[in-house]
Amino acid sequence: MNAEHFTFMHPKLPRDHKCAGDLCNEVPAISLESTNTLVMEVFTAQRDVVCLAVVEDGRPVGLINRNIFLSQMSKPFHRELYDKKSCIAFMDKEPLIVDAEMSIEALTFKTVEYGEKALADGFIVTRNGQFAGLGNGLQLMAVVAAMQAEKNRQMMQSIEYASVIQRAMLRASRDALASTLDDATLLWEPRDVVGGDFYHFCAYPDGWFGAIADCTGHGVPGAFMTLIASSSLTQALTQMGPRDPGKLLSAVNRGVKGMLGQVNGGDGIPESDDGLDAAFFWFDAQSHTLSFAGARMSLNVLKPDADQLETLAGQRIGVGYVDSGLDYAWSVSTVHLPPASLIFIATDGLTDQIGGPKRIAFGKRKAFDTILEHRDQSSTLICEALQRTFADWQGEQTRRDDLTLFCARIRN
Repeated sequence: MNAEHFTFMHPKLPRDHKCAGDLCNEVPAISLESTNTLVMEVFTAQRDVVCLAVVEDGRPVGLINRNIFLSQMSKPFHRELYDKKSCIAFMDKEPLIVDAEMSIEALTFKTVEYGEKALADGFIVTRNGQFAGLGNGLQLMAVVAAMQAEKNRQMMQSIEYASVIQRAMLRASRDALASTLDDATLLWEPRDVVGGDFYHFCAYPDGWFGAIADCTGHGVPGAFMTLIASSSLTQALTQMGPRDPGKLLSAVNRGVKGMLGQVNGGDGIPESDDGLDAAFFWFDAQSHTLSFAGARMSLNVLKPDADQLETLAGQRIGVGYVDSGLDYAWSVSTVHLPPASLIFIATDGLTDQIGGPKRIAFGKRKAFDTILEHRDQSSTLICEALQRTFADWQGEQTRRDDLTLFCARIRN
């Protein structure tokens, strides 16, 4: 074997792969003047060599694939015809050649652009235009997979911490509810680690205010929406007080539209079409009157002497969104609640869940029937029964959305 026509590279692989040079493997290279006899000797002596780089004055000009070369040379009379000829006879003249400083991300796109050939043959790595070694397509795929796994791990850590923040924001409302109503249950189940549903509860000397909301989306986008909507509601409560749910919905509508660029966009086009469905309600402790305003969400009441739940329907327009007017006014419904009355609200993560033998939506009827069946029990036991009914219905079906349930019994 002619050593003048044969070169070994000895790169060092760092632990963190950031550029093409980090994937540069120890491989032989032959000169453009080398014969196919030398190529055969290299492949015979180095059985782990998949491809052989061809260089001219140190610059790569081609790549010889082991399998293709041996397949061609095994044909009848090919050894006699090609042994003494230049190695360019079976050389790929357009291999993927990349600079050692090219990022892994750019290299990945380049490899995909070259297609299956680059994954099978690998790629030539150069430094200052000179041959530095070969990169392996499978190794690149492994590195990209590892990098993506690390990104996913970091992202999941961020999302899990975001869940801690989101739950901490809701804790004050849950604590206020527990200290105000001795028979109330609030179930909050995000479909993912974080969710697009939120609730708000606060107590006052003459009553209490509650809100259940379902924001656009779920997961991280939904969680961002809860921050926007919740901060708008908190600001509205500070400025207007809790006693007019309709005006509070209108205030949150203006706040959400303003923050999401749905008003006076830079080019006259709204920057988003997102918002929320919501139920806002105020209970006057002295008169036992509940005032309710709903945006595509209803509130249900079961009085102690009633055979069925009474539904206070929300209006069919959401908070935020492009189609809600900036000054839209939500109407308020009022209902007297005698002691022992039940209040029930659920986001559409309950009613829209697919399940059952026919794989249809859960709907309201099954929820109402479960509440009626357990009406004399505590709100906690009612919600537990409803959860069992819901879980049986869902079965093996994937959870479709975030789920929030609120059930409370009015005392004296």
